[in-house]
Amino acid sequence: MGRRLAGVCVLLLMSLPACGQGGRQPGGELGAVGDVREGFTVGLLLPDEGPDRPLFTRALASLCPRCHVQYANAAGDWARQGRQIGRMLGDGVRVLVLGAVDPGAAAPWVARAKLSGAKVVAYDRLANGPVDAYVATDPARVGREQALALLGAMKTAGPVVLLNGPATDPYAVTVKRAMHAVLDGRVTIGWERDLTRPGEAAREVTTAVAALGGAAKVAGVCCASDTVAEAVAAEMARAGMTGVPLIGHGGRPAAPGRAGAGTQTATVRPDVAAEAAAAARLAVEVAGGRTVYGTAVVANGTTVSIPAVLVPPAVVTKAPARGAPAPGAAPGQGTRSH
Repeated sequence: MGRRLAGVCVLLLMSLPACGQGGRQPGGELGAVGDVREGFTVGLLLPDEGPDRPLFTRALASLCPRCHVQYANAAGDWARQGRQIGRMLGDGVRVLVLGAVDPGAAAPWVARAKLSGAKVVAYDRLANGPVDAYVATDPARVGREQALALLGAMKTAGPVVLLNGPATDPYAVTVKRAMHAVLDGRVTIGWERDLTRPGEAAREVTTAVAALGGAAKVAGVCCASDTVAEAVAAEMARAGMTGVPLIGHGGRPAAPGRAGAGTQTATVRPDVAAEAAAAARLAVEVAGGRTVYGTAVVANGTTVSIPAVLVPPAVVTKAPARGAPAPGAAPGQGTRSH
């Protein structure tokens, strides 16, 4: 009997939150790490520079005037981002909004954050590990809109070239699946590769054109990002592929200009302002220990039933008028660089 009671005591002790690792905050819910009335710090970790920071800061201030944003830009370096996460946790930050450079590589850092009692909102890319919530442009809608834009611009049924994102990125995998759901059976896919880096794009286009019998044989090209599309457009120009449909994603500042010049047919642009606003709301809700609801539930390979807010994208087929924001962009704000 004594042994049983000891076991029960151990279980009860294990279930109690450690100091500084959640529990019931004054005025908060069970599992809360921050109180809106007192304010708290939110760590915003982005893979590169873009319009997200001011949009997120403004949205958070409207929900939690006393809250503070601690910002870090990884400049595309996943190891650097890991160090930034470690520093924020060491500073006592217990709410992280994480735009992962490499979703797979982020898993141990997300796990460390959870062991520290922090809440993690995955932003724009679904990081692996025990994240609490996720917000991004709807990848299924992105893939569908890219495929429809390609179909609408093609003059023949193929072959087409598809340059997808990394096979290890759940977002890229969903985009690819949605694209195939539209294209399969309607066009001939002559060449397809999952790129690990945008720098591989030019070589893949050159190889694809040669394998398909020359530039005149290619009926269209669809790229995982406008970074890839930028490299592909330059290679297509060198190969004399004028008028061949080229579709991108991400809304890089130069993409609408290429669309206006006819060197890129369309780009599928994220609504960064809507994403930032949703991320701010989720950050406040997870900090308060409240149940989080989204528009969908997703899994990242390590965690199931992650509440997600998936924002519809916008399709841009020409440059906006001077001084006017493109669809999905907030007035006075730029676009993401990926």
